[in-house]
Amino acid sequence: MFEWSDSQLMIRDAVRRFVEEEIVPNVRELEHGDLPPYDILRKMYATFGMGEMARARFEKQVAAEKRGETRKASSAPKDPEAQADQAAASLIPIIELCRHCPGMVTAMGVSVGLTAGAILSKGTLAQKERWAPDLLALDKVGAWAITEPGSGSDAFGGMRSSARQEGDEFVLNGSKTFITNGPHADTTVFICKLEESDVEPRDRKILNFVLDRGMPGFEQSGPLRKMGMHSSPTGELFLKDVRVGMDHLLGGKDALARSGGGRESAKGTFQTERSGVAAMALGIVDRCLELSVKYARERIQFERPIGEYQLIQDKLARMEVARMNLQNLVFRTIDLASHGKTMTFAEASAMKLYAARAAVEVAMEAVQVYGGNGYMSEYVVEQLARDSKVLQIYAGTDEIQIRAIAKELLAGN
Repeated sequence: MFEWSDSQLMIRDAVRRFVEEEIVPNVRELEHGDLPPYDILRKMYATFGMGEMARARFEKQVAAEKRGETRKASSAPKDPEAQADQAAASLIPIIELCRHCPGMVTAMGVSVGLTAGAILSKGTLAQKERWAPDLLALDKVGAWAITEPGSGSDAFGGMRSSARQEGDEFVLNGSKTFITNGPHADTTVFICKLEESDVEPRDRKILNFVLDRGMPGFEQSGPLRKMGMHSSPTGELFLKDVRVGMDHLLGGKDALARSGGGRESAKGTFQTERSGVAAMALGIVDRCLELSVKYARERIQFERPIGEYQLIQDKLARMEVARMNLQNLVFRTIDLASHGKTMTFAEASAMKLYAARAAVEVAMEAVQVYGGNGYMSEYVVEQLARDSKVLQIYAGTDEIQIRAIAKELLAGN
């Protein structure tokens, strides 16, 4: 795939109009007025029928699973063009939202992509039917909780949150931090370690539990103050002797017997999250370039538009190179999806590493083009510069991406 198709451009233009009419007028309130993004996102879902389509796809998937046709359906040939359009339709809103309000993508993606995705990939049929439809349609807000105050990049090894089994029940204890949607989540996938007296703490089985808001002993903090992504509420979670049944253990009893527990499930979730960063970065870079070109034409210094100076031209040219590279990465993602494929974990890590660095570099250069004005919050580039930085931190820091890439290279894969 080398360019957007006519149908994909129509989707892009429609989403862009919605963003400009419904989101842009509310950006200041989203950024500085503590307005949660969920009602606006639900309006977008309703406008484009995204919730209805998500529910319809889910019902079709569940019906096939009940008939035992899951394996047969996955191996059946599919229309590449339809697959590409579906993948593009999921990425275009991310790009367009990130041109103005990247935090909304994080809030949406964690709820619909990570939380619902974890339940769909590892849950029992009953768990899928119980929790996934409302998350996929954004009728309910989801959170995916892995990060802890003392763990950081050592997410599994440093994890202290625990599950103690008592018959067919579990007692959960621990805390999580930097949890997207944490303050408002109706459904939370809580990742912790099974208490195993004969196993070293670092090596204990990882389990995933689905928690509902308001459970006794389960506390969700208010929004934390952050450098950027203000439109994406982030909070802390605290669990003290939270009792849940086997029906809340993602995967049920089978999860207890599964080798490695939920480590591979979490790794797959990280892979999905990393792949989406390229689309986010493309939106940020595209908007920064657009604003910088406009400003370079209009800003007069020494009696000439600053765009006539070679140093400014160099910045604009480098921004365009980054935009082209990011767009090509997005096209590659769509092309792979059209053939029923995904990137390897290392490839997704490489894409995330490049995309995050490109977004930060372009956004900071946009601030430089604007000079003193770029440092003021009334100019969009100031917000985009703050928002871009987290792309180098969440879903694994740049350093963790480098480790994942090098590890596969050195293994000879």
